Amino acid sequence: MEKIKPKKKWGQHFLTDANIAKKIVSNLSFDTYNKILEIGPGKGFLTEFLFKKKESLYLIEIDNDSCNLLKKKFPRLKSKIFNEDFLKIDLKIIFQKFNFAVVGNFPYNISSQIVFKIIDHKESIPFFCGMFQKEVAKRICENAGTKSYGILSVICSIFYRRKYLFNVSPNVFVPVPNVESGVISLTRKENFIADCNEKLLFKIIKLGFQQRRKKLRNSLKIFDLPKVILEDSIFDLRPEFLSGDEFIKLTKKIENAKIQT
Repeated sequence: MEKIKPKKKWGQHFLTDANIAKKIVSNLSFDTYNKILEIGPGKGFLTEFLFKKKESLYLIEIDNDSCNLLKKKFPRLKSKIFNEDFLKIDLKIIFQKFNFAVVGNFPYNISSQIVFKIIDHKESIPFFCGMFQKEVAKRICENAGTKSYGILSVICSIFYRRKYLFNVSPNVFVPVPNVESGVISLTRKENFIADCNEKLLFKIIKLGFQQRRKKLRNSLKIFDLPKVILEDSIFDLRPEFLSGDEFIKLTKKIENAKIQT
């Protein structure tokens, strides 16, 4: 089997610790899904442990060399290995209406974009478990009222139960990254439908955190809300003090105000 070197342009850092791989795989329950998608498998180190757990495994790998290696290493998965960019591929073509879990040691340079795509496909993805830069992993799992709490924290909390699982040392990767890593899981809530206009909800969250030091009455001026609405004390708060549920209430308040004007 030929050797491949990690490519900097894809942000590749290959995992080498079997115990870490086993710990990640141990979080898969198959309660609400029977298919797994691994993003960025690289040389297939984590893939080996996933394949032992479930043969209904799909791989998306952007790197040509890695993809060719994976097809030789896992011939039974050949038709389920896609040499594609995860951020661009249409997941519905692969999985149709079936539920699937997403797992991976994610490239740090696109990890936030990966999470946003997971959210876009939440109807089909009841479980997500992956490796991130520790700072990003912590941010996803933060609660309201902290400095690290942000857009990813809020949006993930609305649809998923978040859990920070464990830290990972830089020394278990090749090449060794300059930062620590962290593994998290997202388990979809039983009721994962936001009780408001979801598009408007995302817009409000993003507008709020783009000017996170400002009170919401200032950061949401674009909506030109009536003064009577702005008298609500929620507009005196900065975005980092609102939970996901409070952002939903705020969205409904703004939605109703726009209907009435």
